[in-house]
Amino acid sequence: MLELRNVDTRYGQIPMLRQVSMKVEAGEAVCLLGANGAGKTTLLKTILGMVKPTAGEVIYNGQRIDHLPPHKIIASGIAIVPEREGLFPKLTVEDNLLFGAYYEKDKDIIKSRLEEALTIFPRLKERYHQKAGTLSGGERKMLGIARALLSGPQLLLMDEPSLGLAPATVIEVYDVIARIKAEKNITILLIEQNAQKALEVVE
Repeated sequence: MLELRNVDTRYGQIPMLRQVSMKVEAGEAVCLLGANGAGKTTLLKTILGMVKPTAGEVIYNGQRIDHLPPHKIIASGIAIVPEREGLFPKLTVEDNLLFGAYYEKDKDIIKSRLEEALTIFPRLKERYHQKAGTLSGGERKMLGIARALLSGPQLLLMDEPSLGLAPATVIEVYDVIARIKAEKNITILLIEQNAQKALEVVE
């Protein structure tokens, strides 16, 4: 589903990725481990077209996408749960979720996806009309994941879902990721420092 071939990426004159090659097959959950500053987030930004590679190719479903703008890459079936969830704190949980379905015009499909997300995340149903800024860290992370699912992705990119969360909340979030892997036909590329929890999901 996703392949990087000898990808180089720079920030100005500073090289961030050098000759990166990897494959993610359809239906897989793949984890990329690395410390802070190793280039993990830059890799995701390169896949999404937010940073253009200076060399190499990014291929998604057999087509090169490294020349496309981010909005077209997202519309092609790739969703991301950013390291910082990127929520709209003054908008409700409902409104944040619906932003995930921005490219879907069929109201019945949106309704179905919304109902499914609230089944997976019952706490969000309880907080449905609250502003996102009032949620706990774990609830914000779950809202970020749920919003990504509203787009109906084929490929889900997750940037350090355990970052900044209490140990009990990390367990809860990874239980949800395991459920998504088991129940939904979504390919997952997971970026993490928490090797123990990540490897439990991708085994």
